[in-house]
Amino acid sequence: MPLEIMVTRCSNMNNFKKVIFLDRDGVINKERRDYVKNISELEIFSDIVNPLKKLKNNGFLLIVITNQSAINRGIITLEKVDEIHQYIQDYLKKFNIKLDAFLICPHRPDENCLCRKPKSGLLLKAINEFDIDIKKSWLIGDNDSDIEAANNIGCKSLKINKENNLNNLVNEILMD
Repeated sequence: MPLEIMVTRCSNMNNFKKVIFLDRDGVINKERRDYVKNISELEIFSDIVNPLKKLKNNGFLLIVITNQSAINRGIITLEKVDEIHQYIQDYLKKFNIKLDAFLICPHRPDENCLCRKPKSGLLLKAINEFDIDIKKSWLIGDNDSDIEAANNIGCKSLKINKENNLNNLVNEILMD
């Protein structure tokens, strides 16, 4: 599944939006070594609601950028991944939060695609489709590959870990 990358620039930069790119596994839900293959294996972090609400209230789009090589490994179908994403949306809807998009890379690392992080293809696709101002945007991830994908295109990034939870990182973004 090739990914076309085309970034356009509009003359009116005021129309560009600010976005928070979020990795999925490790940021929104608990990461599993054997992949999240169905809704029963999905463990959404309980502390994501307030930070996501803060971001939405401050005018950020929320776009999930996620590597899901389990698809091309034959472990899960794209339809199952879509069900998982719909479940996340339904969960967040209870708190009046909506993620603006889920962009996924289904490729295995050996397929050398342009969309798999640490490459930046999915970020570039989002920039083009949503008219994003990358200088006002951030990526929050839990792996070096997330941070590298953001750095490759000049997007600010923060790495979530035990010392820096999502709430702390969102507060840092909002103080910027």
